[in-house]
Amino acid sequence: MRVALIIYGFLPVHIGGTEVATYHIARHLINEGHEVHIITIRDSGLPKEEITDGIYIHRVSNRFRQRRVTNWLFRLGALKKIAEINPDIIHCQDIWSGIIGLASKRLLGKPYIACGQGTDIYSSWKHKKTVTKIVSKNADAVIALTEDMRKRLLDIYKREVYIVPNGIELARFEGISRENTRKNLGIKSNEKIILFVGTLRPVKGVKYLIKAMKTVFEKQHDARLFIVGSGKEEESLRTLARELNIEKQITFVGRVENELVPEYMTAADIFVLPSLREGMSVVILEAMASGLPIITTDTCGMSEIIREGRNGLLVEPKKPEQLAEKILLLLQDENLRREISTNNKENARKYNWENITAELKKIYYKVLGK
Repeated sequence: MRVALIIYGFLPVHIGGTEVATYHIARHLINEGHEVHIITIRDSGLPKEEITDGIYIHRVSNRFRQRRVTNWLFRLGALKKIAEINPDIIHCQDIWSGIIGLASKRLLGKPYIACGQGTDIYSSWKHKKTVTKIVSKNADAVIALTEDMRKRLLDIYKREVYIVPNGIELARFEGISRENTRKNLGIKSNEKIILFVGTLRPVKGVKYLIKAMKTVFEKQHDARLFIVGSGKEEESLRTLARELNIEKQITFVGRVENELVPEYMTAADIFVLPSLREGMSVVILEAMASGLPIITTDTCGMSEIIREGRNGLLVEPKKPEQLAEKILLLLQDENLRREISTNNKENARKYNWENITAELKKIYYKVLGK
C-alpha cells in the first residue's frame, strides 16, 4: 500500500505532537512493508526531496511572509505531487490539509482520510465550521484523537468518526540511568524536579505554573522547575520569574531535540502540563511512559487519559493555587508518587505505536475495500 501523509509543517523544524506522531505513523507503516510519502511545506535550509528512515519526504513549496500565499502554493504543489506519486490513499493530518484531500478526490479519484487535531477543534479560526463540514462530509473516513474531540466534530457534521489516539515509542523510555542523567544535567541527588516540556506560548499556561512555583518553593526548598522548550512567550516568562524572585530555582532549558526528551523525563520527579486547552498530548504519553506522576488541566478531554488519583492529578485551567497544592501533595507523598508511577508505566502500553498503527491500517483497508 502506498500512503501519502499531508502535513503543513514537519520535522526537524516543527516538533509538535502532530509532527512527531506523523513521523511515527510513517515509520511503523514502512516497517510493515508499506510505502509512505510525507508531503509538507519547505522550511529554509531543507532539501525539496529526501529519504529519511525510509520515508519519502517531499517539500513542495516555500514559506512566505503572507500565510495565505504559503497555504495556496502548498495546496497546489501538494496536488501536483500526489498526481506524481499516485498513492492508494491520502491521510490528511489536520482539517485544513483535508482541502488537499478533497481536491485530490475530485480531480484524481483518490480516497482521503481527515484527522481532526487539537488546533482544528479547540481553536477559533475563520470559516472553521464551513471548512470542517465540507472536509468531513466528503472524506472517506474521519478520525478524532479522543472521545471529546469526536463529539465536537459530530456537532459540526454528523457521520461516523473513528477514535485513534496518538501513540508512544515505549522503547525510547527504557534503560535510561536516572543517576547518570541527573548527574549530566547538574541535578543534585536530593533535589525534586518539576518538569514542563512544550512550546512556550500562552495556550500552554506556563505562566500559571511559574506563579504556582512561588508557593511551592516557599514550602519545599529542595524543589526546582525545569522548563524544556522555546517560543514567543519565553522572555515574558523569564521576566515573571525575576519579578517573583524565583529565577534561580527555575531552569529554562530551551528547545531540545525530541530524542533527548526521555532523558529529562527520567531525571524528573513530577511532570506538569498546565495547558488552557489540549488535544491528545504526545508529551503526556511520554511522561506516562517514563513513569512520571502527572499534573494537568481538566480540559478538552484530558480526563480520558488522566484518571484523578490513579495515574495523575487534575486541576482547573488558570489556577496557580490548585497547581501549587497538587505539586506539594505529590512532593510530600512518596507512596502516592510510586503508585501513580507504576500505574502510568502500565497504562502507557496501550498507546504503543504498534497498536495505534494497527488501528489506522484497519481504517485504510476499510476505505480501500480490502
